[in-house]
Amino acid sequence: MLLSDSHTCPLVSTAKVGKTSLIMSLVSEEFPDDVPLRAEEITIPADVTPERVPTHIVDYSGNTTDHTANVICIVYSVNNKKVPLILVGNKSDLVEHSSMETILPIMNQYSDIETCVECSAKNLKNISELFYYAQKAVLHPTGPLYCPEEKEMKPSCIKSLTRIFKVSDLDNDGILNDKELNFFQRTCFNMPLAPQALEDVKNVVRKNMTDGVEDNGLTLKGFLFLHTLFIQRGRHETTWTVLRRFGYDDDLELHQEYLFPLLKIPADCTTELNHNAYLFLQSVFDKHDKDRDCALSPDEVKDLFKVFPYMPWGPDVNNTVCTNDQGWITYQGYLSQWTLTTYLDVQRCLEYLGYLGYSIICEQESQAAAITVTRNKRIDLQKKQTQRSVFRCNILGARGSGKTSFLQAFLGRNLLVKDHKSFYSINTTYVYGQEKYLLLHEVMPDFDFLSEEDLACDVVCLVYDVNNPRSFEYCAKVYKQYFMDSKTPCMMIASKSDLHEARQHYSLTPLDFCRKNKLHPPQPWTCNTVDAPNKDLYTKLTTMAMYPHMAQADLKSSTFWLRASVGATVFAVLGFAMYRAILKQR
Repeated sequence: MLLSDSHTCPLVSTAKVGKTSLIMSLVSEEFPDDVPLRAEEITIPADVTPERVPTHIVDYSGNTTDHTANVICIVYSVNNKKVPLILVGNKSDLVEHSSMETILPIMNQYSDIETCVECSAKNLKNISELFYYAQKAVLHPTGPLYCPEEKEMKPSCIKSLTRIFKVSDLDNDGILNDKELNFFQRTCFNMPLAPQALEDVKNVVRKNMTDGVEDNGLTLKGFLFLHTLFIQRGRHETTWTVLRRFGYDDDLELHQEYLFPLLKIPADCTTELNHNAYLFLQSVFDKHDKDRDCALSPDEVKDLFKVFPYMPWGPDVNNTVCTNDQGWITYQGYLSQWTLTTYLDVQRCLEYLGYLGYSIICEQESQAAAITVTRNKRIDLQKKQTQRSVFRCNILGARGSGKTSFLQAFLGRNLLVKDHKSFYSINTTYVYGQEKYLLLHEVMPDFDFLSEEDLACDVVCLVYDVNNPRSFEYCAKVYKQYFMDSKTPCMMIASKSDLHEARQHYSLTPLDFCRKNKLHPPQPWTCNTVDAPNKDLYTKLTTMAMYPHMAQADLKSSTFWLRASVGATVFAVLGFAMYRAILKQR
């Protein structure tokens, strides 16, 4: 017995999910290599179906001839189920009863279904509401935020909102006080909350939980509860507005455009943090330096980077910047590491500032506002002056010549580093009373291959071991091969000067070599001292980097170095004292 003359089965989907491929595979019994935009309507004959009913299969599109369907196949791609669904019951004018009792359990069972609505085109019932819900489902979907089965926010949403709370907690006391709540409100919604409205919000939290409000401020638990409440009451747009203001996309990942804003860097230009960026980073340091010892303990560092998806600083950082006696990164070391990252990898710096919420807290368009792109180095040479604050010195020398010790001595250490070696060190120096950053980079001693990065710097430091008769030859060869005809100033360092000076196996003595090539005489240096290593050489290197045109002309003049280094120690002490004074004022 035939159940009916025929059945019609349209396949409906969004683009690129494979419904046409399904039909083509049915017909040919193999996966098609070339898939047309739309398959022709096909009919499965009655004699090949169990129920002996012919079936018309329609690849539905907007141009498809109208069919009355017996069944509808909604096709989706299992690797992309993010399209929200709305169940729409039309022609409600034709029935006396509502179908919502049947539909609501289905909606509650499937989280992809955003909502359901009954409407009537004839009576204009819920027409505008239908398209409002459709727009809302796209702009403010429930799926990424909330799990209706568990009746709580999803872990990814909690994680995102927790970061937002920490960024907004400007004093890091675990509570959003009225000032912080108002800043948050103004940042996200462009208007502050009236005092009574603020109190009403806190009262709602107080009524629902005991630890949502402390010291008249909102705790993280209270903050998360409010957003759960917004979602449960259908006000998803509130939570989405907050998430998007803090850089999140529909998958609750930070936008690439947010983390990596456009920043054009012409050739021969460098990148530095500007004054406002340093002020911001100082405030970040202050809020995490709980014990006010001007250093970040391991726990304080961990707390600072909780707003990051990973730990950005490894143990090598402690051998790159200044630390205190406990090995903790000092305030100066902290700023130095940020300066290093900005100089070497500005994209990474933009990403880090994005995690910290720089553009939001500082009310800037993006993190790019934190960066100064210096002018072309050739212009500096032409004008014989520079506005840069960070200078790079590449350290070259044979193995065992003392390069690593020279880097560590810049940080006030006279012991060789055994663990977590760093090929960089950075610290401040003072030239003519101006604070500058000197970035030292130890280049691996491979004479046959020195990369462009190994050669690109503001000043070169050639280190040899006075006690090793074969050490100087490497420095002489590197100089003659790469730097003799360059405009990069060079300094020769006679390392381990506390040891016996061996005769070097080279045609010229180091002193004669320097004289012949119009270099400053080799500078004696050792880290084998009871006191902290002398910093004068680093001031000289910075001065040569700042004034390359003067470095060659004034080599024989000791007053050149004297003028540059005058007051360096005074300024170094003064800088630290000023920071301590600022802390006391706070």
